[in-house]
Amino acid sequence: MSILPQEIIRRKRDGGTLEAGQIQAFIEGMTSGRVTEGQAASFAMAIFFRGLSVPERVALTRAMMQSGDVLTWDLPGPVLDKHSTGGVGDTISLALAPAVAACGGYVPMISGRGLGHTGGTLDKLDSIPGYVSQPDIDTFRRVTREIGCAIIGQTADLAPADKRLYAIRDVTATVESVDLITASILSKKLAAGLQGLVMDVKCGSGAFMDNPADARALAESLVLVANRAGLPTSALLTDMNEPLASAAGNAVEVAYIADYLTGRRREPRFHEVNVALCAEMLVLGRIVATLAEARSRIEEAITSGKAAEIFSRMVVALGGPADLLERPEKHLVTAPVVREIHAERPGIVQRAATRDIGIAVVALGGGRTRPQDPVDHAVGLTNLAEIGATVDSERPLAIVHAQTPEAADAAARAVRAAYTIGDSAAHPGKLVLEHIGATA
Repeated sequence: MSILPQEIIRRKRDGGTLEAGQIQAFIEGMTSGRVTEGQAASFAMAIFFRGLSVPERVALTRAMMQSGDVLTWDLPGPVLDKHSTGGVGDTISLALAPAVAACGGYVPMISGRGLGHTGGTLDKLDSIPGYVSQPDIDTFRRVTREIGCAIIGQTADLAPADKRLYAIRDVTATVESVDLITASILSKKLAAGLQGLVMDVKCGSGAFMDNPADARALAESLVLVANRAGLPTSALLTDMNEPLASAAGNAVEVAYIADYLTGRRREPRFHEVNVALCAEMLVLGRIVATLAEARSRIEEAITSGKAAEIFSRMVVALGGPADLLERPEKHLVTAPVVREIHAERPGIVQRAATRDIGIAVVALGGGRTRPQDPVDHAVGLTNLAEIGATVDSERPLAIVHAQTPEAADAAARAVRAAYTIGDSAAHPGKLVLEHIGATA
């Protein structure tokens, strides 16, 4: 059995099946530095075109999990997490983790940076002044134990091979590979020592998987591989044919969550998906027996302010300001150019090219085109119009937050092009499309 990196790449390139030992050797090489950037990129591209069998997916996931520390927990409640495959305006994690913690779950959430046109939870956290988004493992453990949740970025100690491959995928057009997505997500979750995981697999114009068949295939892959690797997992397919929230960016999404948790503004679309995912987690963790009871518990946690309290305590425990939720404008960076974007004619929003809206945020500086690129936390879009909304001289398509007038102009052109305006009534589609059970 050859374990030379180039021979492993060659075997997969030619359509062969890799043995677990070969996959383990390649991942160990990525961790040690013996495997070069070019070899890692070639490996990703070979997998993208040739695919992996289920045993290969499990082997890759386990190898990446074992490339660093694997956490264990001794807590009085279930250790649970949620992961989204990414979208635009998808800042659910910041609302979900404290809500589940308020109901007795423990949520040690390890998040990632933005990939392609989608925002990353870690980039949003980094917009909070003082918040240490990549603490040491002992701090991560302590905050999870004491507060009930800790949302951090991937540390050097947890699945380091994935951290390297994650960045390479973003710039080599291999992000959409079901095999690589599966191993990337699950290696981090397995390393976190979870006892239950709920996947939010996005489907639609702003998702990496834009049609239901592909999204279902990804969900089934994640559920199957996770359960075979020993992690009870279920998945929800949710709609991403328009931004999930009316804000897309980094600081602007943190401000959105401040409004959501405090009750200043709770948009039904965002709230429905959040409650559905939280409820699924409570049932998977056996905190409650039924989804109806779980939904009731989550609604109470949010409306009572308990979830907001836990979020604030988490922020303080990780170095952020105590009054972030009450006074986000005091702490979050803002862009110098804030301008309404109006449609070229009045009418009703029929469709949204959601990916293009995400790309507009990246072009403003709110995302990356290279792994080493800095992110501008201040820029983004707010007040994004929903499908079915009437837009005119009073109601804009969005508000752009930019560093320069020229950047605002470019974003305005992109946003106008992303929306289809008509005269007939239009209604958003179903939000939760399908459930993939843990026994799949």
